Amino acid sequence: MFDYQGIQFHWMGHDGFRIVSYNKKTVYTDPFQIQKAQQNKNDANILLISHNHFDHLSMEDLKHVINHNTSIVAAEECIEQLKGLEIRELKDVRPGDRLEIEDTPIEIIPAYNTNKKFHPKDDKKVGFIFTINNQRIYHAGDTDIIPEMKSVNVDIALVPVSGTYVMTSDEAAKAVNDLIKPRKFVIPMHYGSIVGTEKDAERFRELVKVCETKILDRE
Repeated sequence: MFDYQGIQFHWMGHDGFRIVSYNKKTVYTDPFQIQKAQQNKNDANILLISHNHFDHLSMEDLKHVINHNTSIVAAEECIEQLKGLEIRELKDVRPGDRLEIEDTPIEIIPAYNTNKKFHPKDDKKVGFIFTINNQRIYHAGDTDIIPEMKSVNVDIALVPVSGTYVMTSDEAAKAVNDLIKPRKFVIPMHYGSIVGTEKDAERFRELVKVCETKILDRE
C-alpha cells in the first residue's frame, strides 16, 4: 500500500486497484485474481471496469468487491454481463463521457491499440480519470500510446507496461514523459499476472523522467 496525502493505493495485481480516500470512499478498478487478503471486503463505493476481457471484467472477483450501494461505471461492451447484479446503479459509458458518482467526477478516456489487434478503437474500450481528495487520477486501461493522452491533465497516472497487449515499458515511459506528464507520480500496472514481470516495471521506472514512479507490491 502507498499512502499519498490521505489516498491509499492498494495494487491487487494486473490492472486492479483499490483506492481509498481519507473519508473512506473506495474506488476499485478492474479487479482480477484478487488475493485472499483483499477478498470479501465488499466495500466498493465505485467500481470502474475498462472493458470486457476476462482479466478486467471478472464476475468471480466482483463478488468480493460489490455491495448493494456500489455504483458500477463500465464500458458499454460490459453491460450485458453486469445486468442483474444487486448494486446501487450501473452506468454504461463511452469515450468522451463525463459524469459524477457520489460527488466523484469521472471522465471517460479512449483506450485502444494502434499497432496490434487486441483492443480496436471501434470497440470503445475505455480508461478513466476520477478525482478524489482533489487529485486527478488516470487509469489508462489497456492501451497503446494514443494522442488523447496529451489532454488528460492529471496528478497521478496508472499505466500498463507489459507489452504484448498494451504498451511496452519503453512505450509507456514515452507516453508518460511526452504526453501524460503527471504532476505527482505514476504507478505501472498490467504485469505479473498474464504477461510482463517486475522487470518491466523497473525498466519503466528507469526511463520515466517527468515524475516519480511508484512500484507497488501486490496485495
